[in-house]
Amino acid sequence: MAVAPLPSYLRNWRPGPAAQLVIGLALALAAVLAIIGPDRLIAQIEGDRGIIPVATSSDIQIGGIEVETTGKDAQEARVKGWKLAQHMGWQMLKGPPMSDDQIESMVAAVVIEREQIGPHRYIARLGVVFDRERAGQFLVSNQGETARAHSAPLLVIPVLYSGGVAQTFEVRNAWQKAWANLRAGNSAIDYVRPTGSGGDSLLLTAGQPGRRSRLWWRTVLNQFGASDVIMPVARLERQWPGGPVRGTFTARFGPDNTYLDSFTLTANDEAGVAAMLDSALQRLDRIYSDALAQGLFRPDSTLYSDQQSMDSALSALVAATQPRPEDVPTVTESGAAPALQTSVTPSRDVVATYTVQFASPDAAAVDAALGAVRGASGVRGAATSSIAIGGTSVMRVTYGGELAALAAALRARGWQVSVGSNALSIRR
Repeated sequence: MAVAPLPSYLRNWRPGPAAQLVIGLALALAAVLAIIGPDRLIAQIEGDRGIIPVATSSDIQIGGIEVETTGKDAQEARVKGWKLAQHMGWQMLKGPPMSDDQIESMVAAVVIEREQIGPHRYIARLGVVFDRERAGQFLVSNQGETARAHSAPLLVIPVLYSGGVAQTFEVRNAWQKAWANLRAGNSAIDYVRPTGSGGDSLLLTAGQPGRRSRLWWRTVLNQFGASDVIMPVARLERQWPGGPVRGTFTARFGPDNTYLDSFTLTANDEAGVAAMLDSALQRLDRIYSDALAQGLFRPDSTLYSDQQSMDSALSALVAATQPRPEDVPTVTESGAAPALQTSVTPSRDVVATYTVQFASPDAAAVDAALGAVRGASGVRGAATSSIAIGGTSVMRVTYGGELAALAAALRARGWQVSVGSNALSIRR
């Protein structure tokens, strides 16, 4: 059987450097697939590992309220216990005196932490969730702590050391579950909590806090719509099987993995680990809130230094191309245009581009936020640069003025505004 010879251009072809690189990568990938198999690669991003945060709203929750009531039957005793918990929760928030009906109208939910129901008696530990929009107006006027400014969105990477192994989202663990169950509505920190599903386990690993590349960190933060990162670290040490569990917790933040504070807690046995982690989380929240109040959570300028310099150059170029009022000739009644004036006054209307972060639970919220920002006084244009449905989205706003003036214009339209470095965070 005769075999057709190869064409001359194929016989004489020699791969160049770029082609050699592509061929080498293809051969390496084929070798990896042949050795470990495609199933193992797919298994690294699939599986039952994601935990969705149970509460992402800004409602205010008070937990650990102990009640004990009686009634003519179990139902009446339970209703009395819930009303008593609502009243006690409102007092713990230091709200103004109100009737039980007024307080109940501001309650969004009652969380049952533990309860015992008898024929005529009700004993329980409850949590009360107050709607921030309805209750916030009374709390803001009566206590400055609740009205304090919130932080910019901070990405949470919970690192757990257990059994000598560091974990984040590779498998479901108790530390990730504790952060997913956190109700942070009454916290000063705007936590961005990944679910841990899909590619999160590949992108956010235990080694990520050790990275120093600003380009890599910027890619990660943009992926989740955050402006900075915090790394709460939990290290669990079991003394012996079934014995006490010692937990060391460390608060770290920023792309340089900066140390804030640490403390130690102990659980009597494995059954008490969940409660220990919840207590540690509350203490970590206070540590991060105190750091915010002390001004330690300033935006890292190295993360967006090149973007800021580009924005400044673009703003200067746009301002230079804008026609100045004194340079535009006006036509007099005689029809002749007067000569241009030689004395020129510098223009104060400097056009700049700022980053605005906003919550986007759905597509309608994105459209509403864009429309509201575009309607603010002095805004030249607004467009989304990152959309995260169910999380925090980012828009770029072109404004004729300083950042403080833009913040004031948005506050005038009913937004709550937190000011950062060349960036704003807005919420209703």
